[in-house]
Amino acid sequence: MAENGPARLWAMRAAYPALAMAIIFVHLLPLQMMPARFAGPDWLTVLTFAWCLRRPDYVPALSIALVMLLADLLFQRPPALWALLVLLASEFLKSRGRQVRENTFFAEWLAAAMTLLVITLLYRLTLAILIISPGMLSLTLMQYGMTVAAYPVVAALSYLVFGVRRSTPGEYDHTGRSL
Repeated sequence: MAENGPARLWAMRAAYPALAMAIIFVHLLPLQMMPARFAGPDWLTVLTFAWCLRRPDYVPALSIALVMLLADLLFQRPPALWALLVLLASEFLKSRGRQVRENTFFAEWLAAAMTLLVITLLYRLTLAILIISPGMLSLTLMQYGMTVAAYPVVAALSYLVFGVRRSTPGEYDHTGRSL
Protein backbone atom coordinates (compact mmCIF):
# COMPACT_ATOMS: atom_id res chain seq x y z
CA MET A 1 0.00 0.00 0.00
CA ALA A 2 2.93 2.34 0.66
CA GLU A 3 3.89 2.18 -3.00
CA ASN A 4 0.49 3.68 -3.90
CA GLY A 5 0.61 6.47 -1.32
CA PRO A 6 0.44 10.18 -2.08
CA ALA A 7 4.14 10.72 -1.37
CA ARG A 8 5.10 8.12 -3.97
CA LEU A 9 2.61 9.58 -6.46
CA TRP A 10 4.01 13.10 -6.15
CA ALA A 11 7.60 11.87 -6.16
CA MET A 12 6.97 10.09 -9.45
CA ARG A 13 5.11 13.09 -10.85
CA ALA A 14 8.23 15.13 -10.08
CA ALA A 15 10.53 12.43 -11.47
CA TYR A 16 9.01 12.65 -14.95
CA PRO A 17 9.90 16.33 -15.57
CA ALA A 18 13.28 15.80 -13.91
CA LEU A 19 14.05 12.91 -16.27
CA ALA A 20 12.79 14.96 -19.19
CA MET A 21 15.08 17.86 -18.26
CA ALA A 22 18.03 15.46 -18.05
CA ILE A 23 17.21 14.05 -21.49
CA ILE A 24 16.90 17.56 -22.95
CA PHE A 25 20.18 18.61 -21.33
CA VAL A 26 22.07 15.61 -22.73
CA HIS A 27 20.50 16.14 -26.14
CA LEU A 28 21.66 19.76 -26.22
CA LEU A 29 25.26 19.00 -25.23
CA PRO A 30 27.69 19.58 -28.10
CA LEU A 31 29.09 16.06 -28.14
CA GLN A 32 29.62 15.80 -31.92
CA MET A 33 30.98 18.39 -34.29
CA MET A 34 29.74 16.65 -37.42
CA PRO A 35 26.09 15.90 -38.15
CA ALA A 36 25.00 12.42 -37.16
CA ARG A 37 24.66 9.87 -39.95
CA PHE A 38 21.65 8.25 -38.33
CA ALA A 39 18.70 9.47 -36.35
CA GLY A 40 18.52 8.23 -32.79
CA PRO A 41 15.36 7.53 -30.83
CA ASP A 42 13.12 10.22 -29.42
CA TRP A 43 13.76 9.45 -25.75
CA LEU A 44 11.21 11.97 -24.45
CA THR A 45 8.36 10.51 -26.46
CA VAL A 46 9.22 6.93 -25.61
CA LEU A 47 9.53 7.79 -21.91
CA THR A 48 6.17 9.54 -22.01
CA PHE A 49 4.47 6.65 -23.78
CA ALA A 50 5.97 4.04 -21.47
CA TRP A 51 4.87 5.85 -18.34
CA CYS A 52 1.42 6.63 -19.80
CA LEU A 53 0.80 2.99 -20.58
CA ARG A 54 2.19 1.65 -17.33
CA ARG A 55 1.16 4.25 -14.73
CA PRO A 56 -0.96 7.04 -16.24
CA ASP A 57 -1.31 8.78 -12.87
CA TYR A 58 2.44 9.52 -12.86
CA VAL A 59 2.29 11.73 -15.98
CA PRO A 60 -0.45 14.36 -15.84
CA ALA A 61 -1.41 16.11 -19.07
CA LEU A 62 -0.08 19.49 -17.95
CA SER A 63 3.32 18.00 -17.21
CA ILE A 64 3.46 16.33 -20.62
CA ALA A 65 2.39 19.54 -22.37
CA LEU A 66 4.98 21.71 -20.60
CA VAL A 67 7.83 19.25 -21.10
CA MET A 68 7.08 18.73 -24.78
CA LEU A 69 6.56 22.45 -25.42
CA LEU A 70 9.93 23.18 -23.82
CA ALA A 71 11.48 20.47 -25.97
CA ASP A 72 9.92 21.97 -29.10
CA LEU A 73 11.33 25.37 -28.26
CA LEU A 74 14.80 24.13 -27.35
CA PHE A 75 15.10 21.66 -30.25
CA GLN A 76 13.91 24.36 -32.69
CA ARG A 77 10.91 22.42 -33.93
CA PRO A 78 7.67 24.17 -34.89
CA PRO A 79 6.37 25.34 -31.50
CA ALA A 80 3.64 23.20 -29.95
CA LEU A 81 3.05 20.93 -32.96
CA TRP A 82 4.91 17.86 -31.67
CA ALA A 83 3.86 18.75 -28.13
CA LEU A 84 0.19 18.72 -29.12
CA LEU A 85 0.53 15.44 -30.99
CA VAL A 86 2.35 13.73 -28.12
CA LEU A 87 -0.18 15.08 -25.63
CA LEU A 88 -3.12 13.78 -27.68
CA ALA A 89 -1.38 10.44 -28.22
CA SER A 90 -0.54 10.05 -24.55
CA GLU A 91 -4.11 10.80 -23.53
CA PHE A 92 -5.27 8.22 -26.07
CA LEU A 93 -2.84 5.70 -24.60
CA LYS A 94 -4.02 6.52 -21.08
CA SER A 95 -7.62 5.87 -22.11
CA ARG A 96 -6.63 2.49 -23.56
CA GLY A 97 -4.24 1.76 -20.72
CA ARG A 98 -6.43 -0.71 -18.85
CA GLN A 99 -6.93 -2.94 -21.91
CA VAL A 100 -3.25 -2.77 -22.74
CA ARG A 101 -2.11 -3.39 -19.15
CA GLU A 102 -4.24 -6.55 -18.96
CA ASN A 103 -2.51 -7.90 -22.08
CA THR A 104 1.07 -8.94 -22.78
CA PHE A 105 4.08 -6.68 -23.12
CA PHE A 106 3.96 -7.18 -26.89
CA ALA A 107 0.46 -5.63 -26.99
CA GLU A 108 1.75 -2.66 -24.98
CA TRP A 109 4.71 -2.28 -27.33
CA LEU A 110 2.47 -2.56 -30.39
CA ALA A 111 0.07 0.07 -29.03
CA ALA A 112 2.95 2.47 -28.46
CA ALA A 113 4.42 1.76 -31.91
CA MET A 114 1.13 2.28 -33.75
CA THR A 115 0.38 5.47 -31.85
CA LEU A 116 3.86 6.77 -32.60
CA LEU A 117 3.41 5.92 -36.28
CA VAL A 118 0.15 7.87 -36.44
CA ILE A 119 1.55 10.99 -34.78
CA THR A 120 4.71 10.83 -36.91
CA LEU A 121 2.60 10.73 -40.08
CA LEU A 122 0.38 13.55 -38.80
CA TYR A 123 3.47 15.61 -37.96
CA ARG A 124 4.92 15.20 -41.45
CA LEU A 125 1.55 15.82 -43.08
CA THR A 126 1.03 19.01 -41.08
CA LEU A 127 4.50 20.27 -41.96
CA ALA A 128 3.83 19.54 -45.64
CA ILE A 129 0.50 21.38 -45.54
CA LEU A 130 2.15 24.39 -43.90
CA ILE A 131 4.92 24.30 -46.54
CA ILE A 132 7.62 23.70 -43.96
CA SER A 133 10.42 21.37 -44.93
CA PRO A 134 9.83 18.20 -42.88
CA GLY A 135 13.34 16.86 -43.46
CA MET A 136 14.39 13.66 -45.12
CA LEU A 137 11.89 10.81 -45.02
CA SER A 138 14.68 8.29 -44.45
CA LEU A 139 15.73 10.06 -41.23
CA THR A 140 12.13 10.17 -40.04
CA LEU A 141 11.70 6.46 -40.70
CA MET A 142 15.03 5.74 -39.02
CA GLN A 143 14.03 7.75 -35.95
CA TYR A 144 10.67 5.98 -35.83
CA GLY A 145 12.36 2.58 -35.97
CA MET A 146 14.91 3.52 -33.33
CA THR A 147 12.20 4.90 -31.06
CA VAL A 148 10.13 1.73 -31.37
CA ALA A 149 13.24 -0.35 -30.69
CA ALA A 150 14.04 1.79 -27.63
CA TYR A 151 10.64 1.21 -26.02
CA PRO A 152 11.55 -2.11 -24.31
CA VAL A 153 14.75 -0.55 -22.98
CA VAL A 154 12.91 2.43 -21.51
CA ALA A 155 10.16 0.21 -20.09
CA ALA A 156 12.74 -2.07 -18.47
CA LEU A 157 14.77 0.81 -17.03
CA SER A 158 11.60 2.48 -15.77
CA TYR A 159 10.67 -0.71 -13.99
CA LEU A 160 14.12 -1.56 -12.62
CA VAL A 161 15.26 1.93 -11.61
CA PHE A 162 12.03 3.78 -10.78
CA GLY A 163 9.61 0.95 -10.11
CA VAL A 164 7.17 2.07 -12.83
CA ARG A 165 5.33 -1.16 -13.41
CA ARG A 166 1.97 -2.01 -14.86
CA SER A 167 -0.80 -1.97 -12.30
CA THR A 168 -2.62 -5.20 -11.62
CA PRO A 169 -6.39 -5.43 -12.19
CA GLY A 170 -7.25 -5.41 -8.45
CA GLU A 171 -4.84 -2.64 -7.44
CA TYR A 172 -6.10 0.57 -5.81
CA ASP A 173 -4.50 3.92 -5.04
CA HIS A 174 -4.47 5.60 -1.63
CA THR A 175 -7.98 7.01 -2.12
CA GLY A 176 -9.54 3.67 -3.03
CA ARG A 177 -9.86 4.22 -6.79
CA SER A 178 -8.79 1.35 -9.03
CA LEU A 179 -5.65 1.92 -11.08
